Amino acid sequence: MRSLYAIAAALAAAALPIAAAAAATARFASVSYDAAEEAPVPPGVFRNPVLPGFQPDPSIVRVGDDFYLVNSTFAWFPGIPVYHSRDLVNWRLIGHAIDRPGMLDFSRLKLATDGVYAPTIQWHAGRFYIFNTCVRCPGAPGGNFYVTAIHPEGPWSEPIWLDFDGIDPSLFVDGDGRAWVVNNGPPVGQPRYDGHRAIWIQEFDLAAGKLVGPRKLLVDGGVNPAEKPIWAEGPHIYKVGGWYYLMAAEGGTADRHSQTIYRSRRPDGPYVAGPVNPILSQRDLPADRPDRVEATGHADLVRLDDGSWWGVFLATRPFAGQSTLLGRETWLLPVRWKDGWPRFLDPGEAVPMAVRRPNLPTSPRADRTRWTDEFHVLSGEWLRMRNSGVEPWFALDGGLRLVARPDAAGGRGQPAFLGRRLRHPTGTFTTRMEFEPQADGDLAGLLALIDENHFLALGVEQIGGERQLVVRQRSAESQPETGVLIASAPLAHRGEVELSLAIDRGTARLGWRPSGSDAWRPLAQDIDVEPMSSIHAGLFTGVLVGPYAVHMRD
Repeated sequence: MRSLYAIAAALAAAALPIAAAAAATARFASVSYDAAEEAPVPPGVFRNPVLPGFQPDPSIVRVGDDFYLVNSTFAWFPGIPVYHSRDLVNWRLIGHAIDRPGMLDFSRLKLATDGVYAPTIQWHAGRFYIFNTCVRCPGAPGGNFYVTAIHPEGPWSEPIWLDFDGIDPSLFVDGDGRAWVVNNGPPVGQPRYDGHRAIWIQEFDLAAGKLVGPRKLLVDGGVNPAEKPIWAEGPHIYKVGGWYYLMAAEGGTADRHSQTIYRSRRPDGPYVAGPVNPILSQRDLPADRPDRVEATGHADLVRLDDGSWWGVFLATRPFAGQSTLLGRETWLLPVRWKDGWPRFLDPGEAVPMAVRRPNLPTSPRADRTRWTDEFHVLSGEWLRMRNSGVEPWFALDGGLRLVARPDAAGGRGQPAFLGRRLRHPTGTFTTRMEFEPQADGDLAGLLALIDENHFLALGVEQIGGERQLVVRQRSAESQPETGVLIASAPLAHRGEVELSLAIDRGTARLGWRPSGSDAWRPLAQDIDVEPMSSIHAGLFTGVLVGPYAVHMRD
């Protein structure tokens, strides 16, 4: 099925010449990605993370032999990717739940970390449900909504709003068809400390599609209220052997992140915390351990026919301290049951990078270390910041054409930028492009961006009437929205050029060459890109890289 995003791109192609008449237009013949090969694993073993790069807050559902998974996308559009797998290891993007600009209004969001948080996916009686929160979205009563679909690839319904205070709603349907929504919300009365939150539940009428009855408090603060636990969130309920298990994250989404467990004889409580908590965390492990994984939590569980349980969760791979350009990624581990309680890892146990595969037929493996896109169709992997009603600024016609827009990467509008996730600590993006600036301030090339205040741009720009190869970087809100010029060189070559933006953990190397030439010519070496780490950008997102065009007028 052709995605709505691809259809929108085709429609944009027809209108693009009108918009392009007033601005410089860049043509990108291709964009490629090449990452270092990962160490091989033995047969029957897989390597974590299963969804590398900016893929936080995973939620999973099983329908027969098929598994579906969704992630947060915040202010990026299309929003809420829907992945499919049959082996829990190899995942394929099949659509997005938010793929029409009118579904949610991101245009007035101030930050890339606003927007859609922590979606959860569920299936019941032939229908898929995704519950979600749109943080600071205009015109959103309460901020919480759900969408439904018969087919997971879509189309998904328009958002149906639920007016309650809180975030992270999750649907649970009991065996008798009675349904509940559990979510993070403010505690009763005034919070006792910063980060004091609670877990609430309310019945949900599936037929009417609305909440009914009173809201009920399930967890106040966390497992041990005396320790002032922070940010109890991301709750899910499961029914196993006559018990209802409530699983929730706790500790914030940085290095103190963890996953906790409670159980009850009723879906609406009262719940009692398990004897071992947290059931997943890396916060007490030594910082010098090999293959260090941090920030584990925000998990979801699924049961297989062989009786085994598996869980997806988010975690990070810092290259130093808590610094990572990849953001929070999706990981997979088996879940053990002991004395009636589930557990990912024992206290003090490190997340393994290589894990024995689930007992499932292997799905086709997608090569995420190497790809080339020549833009015959617009892949759903390409995201743009926010959505808006502006004139179309991109089109596909034997490549990708971008109209340079006045919205710079550091602004609060929608820049002419299409980005794909950086998926490895070391990776190189290259493009073959052609661009003739029309005036000073016209720039087009590759942009690596995590948010408005932290990005790196490599491109062709007109400065003082002359064409230049330039590198611009923004590392703080106080710097210009277009970034600070940190390197430049005259560009006498006319026609297509190739650009290379190589990232190696906290440093970047930028170069260029005339199209068809063998040798890359360095433009900037050893650029410090640690400021693009998620720890400096709100922790929620990761770096995206792709074509960018802007005209910067005085």
